[in-house]
Parts: sequence; structure tokens; C-alpha cells
Amino acid sequence: MSEEILINVTPPETRVAVVENGVVQEIIIERAERCGLVGNIYKGRICRVLPGMQAAFVDIGLERAAFLHASDIIGPQGEPRGDQIHELVHEGDMIVVQVVKDPLGTKGARLTTNISIASRYLVCMPALGSTGVSQKIEDEEERRRLREVLQQYVEGHEGEGGFIARTAAEGVSEDALLKDIAFLAKLWLGVKDRCSVVSTVGLIHDDLALALRALRDLVTPEVERIRIDSRAMVDKAAHFAAKYIPEIQGRIEYYQGERPLFDLYGVEDEIKKALQRKVSLKSGGHLVIDQTEAMTTIDVNTGAFVGHRNLEETIFKTNLEAAQAICRQLRLRNLGGIIIIDFIDMTEDEHKRQVLRALEKCLARDHAKTHITEVSSLGLVEMTRKRTRESLEHVLCEPCPCCGGRGSIKTAETTCYEIFREILRESRQFEVETLLVLASQEVVDRLVDEESAHLAELEEFIGRPIRLQAEALYTQEQYDVVLI
Repeated sequence: MSEEILINVTPPETRVAVVENGVVQEIIIERAERCGLVGNIYKGRICRVLPGMQAAFVDIGLERAAFLHASDIIGPQGEPRGDQIHELVHEGDMIVVQVVKDPLGTKGARLTTNISIASRYLVCMPALGSTGVSQKIEDEEERRRLREVLQQYVEGHEGEGGFIARTAAEGVSEDALLKDIAFLAKLWLGVKDRCSVVSTVGLIHDDLALALRALRDLVTPEVERIRIDSRAMVDKAAHFAAKYIPEIQGRIEYYQGERPLFDLYGVEDEIKKALQRKVSLKSGGHLVIDQTEAMTTIDVNTGAFVGHRNLEETIFKTNLEAAQAICRQLRLRNLGGIIIIDFIDMTEDEHKRQVLRALEKCLARDHAKTHITEVSSLGLVEMTRKRTRESLEHVLCEPCPCCGGRGSIKTAETTCYEIFREILRESRQFEVETLLVLASQEVVDRLVDEESAHLAELEEFIGRPIRLQAEALYTQEQYDVVLI
């Protein structure tokens, strides 16, 4: 499989796209005014302790107070303390914390006291006294080698914390790993020094900019090219790679074509499609994706696909294709939390198993941690996907001012009948000569056309004339009845 990473840089915004075999699989957007906070380390002040929730709110200098649960407060050896929250922290306490989840919607950032600092191959865990290896490295011999390298260092530098080998560490030489360890140890020492000096609420250490994080976290041996359309960022990326990831230096390219980089690869079109509810499948079926506060639901439909053999075979093929499309959409839209998938009902158990296996196989390439359950008695597949940043829709969109995010508005007919009821209510309460109805053009058009007979009856019933006036700025749900 061939991969490319595209980085589009402008002063207000940086966008990264991961392209596999010519198909866009992942899009990450970071704006200068709302940079991602995950990985940042802060000196914070406990502003409120909530024993009922076993949590505390922490002021770290952001617009909203951040959230710290008791289970995220660790002991001296990196283990959860297990005590009640009011025994662990008190209002006014100063505390060093790290952001593990960006603010999402109305919720503040999620924090932990278990500080970790990542490099290309390793993660430094200062509170951890041991070592670990990423579960995605399956070769037992390689796991043993990595653990031995890390263990030797930890034993020789007792008290400096532990390390976890990332997936990118597979096959990396001992010399490169030791350089990474030295870099992380030095970086943590600087963070510790700043923590002891700073006495006010604020940022202690911030993670890399998105473009450099992409080099650190997304570049795998399969990545053939990293194309960047900014000369300044190419220079930064080349300097960063030379210092920390020398093996990828030759893959960094400066794109200076006349056609925008994201247009060249069709990324702009994919972003537009990723904001739509409906996703078409090649077979003629389609997905319907609905994102809500509590969960994301995905409905699979056969649509125009009728198959060639029988109904069960048609359903099975649609579900297999849908499984691949769903995995891509989860990455593309960065959907997280609880996800409910309503595959088309299958009668054969073997088909159910194959669809689940296809789903698991596709999710194996996902950078986010996922967990899938078996097909439930209702024919649903429940899964979770770790969410650390806002979804693509939340980054790029806001709730519709007309419907308030409902996705629908009242019909002109419904608004007309509400106006009739309001006119009756007003005419009984007040003595007036005329009533003036202010409404949108669509509603006024219906009142003088389809509802004209009802309007005339109402005028006769209340014994007063009713005037109509169209307001260009009114939505279809808005109206006013003015007494004259």
C-alpha cells in the first residue's frame, strides 16, 4: 500500500490529509485561533471539587475550566490513587496537569496528572517506573528486543521515569532509540524546571504544531511522499526531520504547482462529502450518518443495489462494502465516542462473522483506539472510538440559526396555522382596529394563496381586517402579529 501525506499551510489554518492508494483516508485541521491542546502541560489551580462526581474543575487559563477525574490522579509510581477526590485535591491547590482531550462542544478539556511526552519512537512517562511496547508491534522477538533496550536505560537511570515504545520503533536501531531517550529526558528536565519556577496558572509546555506532529505521528514506512505547499514549513519540516527523523528527509517535497495541492488530490471534494449525511456506495447502496451529543448512528441501506443471485447475497455484499466505507468515514470525519452501526439484517451467522472481521481488519489501520462488540439481538454493532479532538463537522460547521441544529424547520403551512391561533388569541384579549402579520415571504405567499379562504373566514369571524407584510430577514418559523 502506498501512502502520501499532504500538508496545506496558510497563516490562519493548517490542514493535513492522509492519502492511501490515491484515496483520502484522514483529514486533520488546526486553526491558529483554536489550536489543539492535547499534549500540552499546564500549571493549574483547583477551582471546584465535586465529591458526587469524584472530579474537580481546574483553571488552566482557558475560557472554560478543565475536568480532572479522581481516576486520572496518579500516585508516585504511576498507579491510580484510588482515594476520594476530596482527599486528593482541595480548592485553591496548584497542580501540574496535561490535556488528554480537547474541549468538545460545551465541555472543557479533560486532564490527567499522568504526564507523558512523545517523540518519534517513544513516549516518556515520568511517573512510570517501568517500560512497555505498543500492542501494534506483534513480533515477539522485536517486542523483547525493544523492552530490553528500554529496561537497560531505566535500570541505569532510576527515578527518571519509564518509556513506552511506539509502533514506529519497530526495527529501529538501538542507537536511534537511545538518542530518542536522551532527547525526551532532556525535554522533561526542562519541563520540570519550569514547573518549579512558575507560580501562576498557565502553559508550561506545548506540543508541536500540526505539520510537525504529522511528521512525528503519521509517517510510516508505507509513506512514500510528504508534500508541503509552504516554503517556510518545508524548511521547518526538513530541520525537524534532520534532527529527529533523518530517514524521512528524502521524502519531504515542496509543492509549488499552480493548482492548489488539495484540489490536485481531490481533498476539497472529500471534505464537502464528509459534511453530508448520506454516503453513496459503489454498489448503489448508501450510508446515513447522524452525529448527536450522545452518540453517532450509521444506517446501512441497499438503495438501488438489487444484486444478481438472491436477497441474502445482496445484503451480505452491501454490508461488506459498507464495513470498509464506515471505517474510512470514521477516520475522515474523526467520529468518536459511542458509534452504533445498523447493518442490513443478515440471517446467516457466517455472513455476520465475515462482516465483523472486515470491519476489524479495516479499523486496524486507524490511529485511534477502537473497540467493537458482536452483532446484538437487534442486529446492531456497537463500537467505541477514542476521541481526543473535535470531529470534522464541529471544526468546520456551527448549528443552523434557523433550526438550531435540529436539521428541520416548521413548514409554511404549520406557521400559517400558528398565526391563525395567535390572531384569535390577540383579538379576544385586545380591542384593536387592524391586525398586521409580519412573516417570511414563503408564509405570506401561502396566506394569500392556499390559505386565502381560511384567512377570509378568520377576518369575518373576528370582525377586523388582517394585513400581511413580508419580512426578508424572517425565517420560515418566525412571525409577529402587530396590533394597530
